[in-house]
Amino acid sequence: MPPAIIELTFDPYLLVGGLGVRWATIALGAAVFLALVVTALAAGRQRAGAGPDRALRRDDLLFIVLGIIPGAVIGGRLTYVLIHLDYYRANPSLIIDPSSGSLALSGAVVLGTLTGIYVAGLLDAPIGRWLDIAAVSLVLALGLGKLAQVLDGSGQGILSNVSWATAYLGPGPWGVLGPGLPALPVQVYEALGDGILLLALLVLGRLAPFRGGRGRRFLLALGGWAVVRFVVAWWWRDAAVLGALKAEQLIDLAIVLIAMVALAGLARRPATIARTTPSGPPPAVPSGA
Repeated sequence: MPPAIIELTFDPYLLVGGLGVRWATIALGAAVFLALVVTALAAGRQRAGAGPDRALRRDDLLFIVLGIIPGAVIGGRLTYVLIHLDYYRANPSLIIDPSSGSLALSGAVVLGTLTGIYVAGLLDAPIGRWLDIAAVSLVLALGLGKLAQVLDGSGQGILSNVSWATAYLGPGPWGVLGPGLPALPVQVYEALGDGILLLALLVLGRLAPFRGGRGRRFLLALGGWAVVRFVVAWWWRDAAVLGALKAEQLIDLAIVLIAMVALAGLARRPATIARTTPSGPPPAVPSGA
C-alpha cells in the first residue's frame, strides 16, 4: 500500500462577478500589506534621541517603498534570467517578456534593498534605522509569501511519496508541472525557516549590538534568509550548475558572504570612533579669543 499523501482539491481561483482572482495573489497582497503596517508601526514607536540619526518618518517610508519596487522588479528579472541562462541565451527576445518565466526572489530582495537605500539617501532619511526596522517586516513578508504559494501549487519541490508530500488534484491551473504528482512542499519548508529566523530577530533585536540603528539587524536578517534558501534549495527541481550546487545556492552563498563582510565592517566602526574621540575634557579657551 503506497504511503498517504496530502491531496489538495480546492479551486485556486476566487470568482467575483465573473472575474477570477487567484487566492495566492490575494494572500500575497495581504502579506505585503501586513509587512508595510508592521514597518509603519515600528517607525512610529521610535524616539528621536535614541541614536545618531533622526527618527524615521512615515512619509519617508512611503517614498522608500516606491523606490524599492523598480529595483525589486529589475533585480528579480535579471537574476531569473541568470539562473536560466541557457534558455534565455537561445531566446534572447524573451528576456523582457513578462509572460516568459518569472522573477527570482534573491535578486529582487538585494536590488530592491539597494534602490531603497538610494532613495533613503536622497531623502536624508536614517538609512540604518530604516534597514533595522525593515528587517522584521522583510522576513515576515517573505515567509507569508511562501505560504501563499501553497494556494496555487507553485514552489513545489522534488517528487516524493513521504506522508507529508502534496499533490494538487483540483481543477487548476496550477503553478507547477505535474501538479497531480506528489512532491515535497518546499515552499512550506522555507516559510517555517523564515518563521524561525523571525523569532531570532525579535529576540536579538532586544540586545544592545542590534539596537543602534546601524543596519546590523537587517544584515542578520538578509544573511539568515539566504541560509534558509540555501538549505531549502537542495529539494528544488532545478539542475545543479557547479558540482552539486544549484544556481540559487551560489547566489545565496554570495549574499551570506556580503552580509558577513558588512557585519564585520560595522563591528569595527565603534572602536574606530572611540579611538579618535578625546578622552579628557576640552581645552580651555582663552578669554580674549
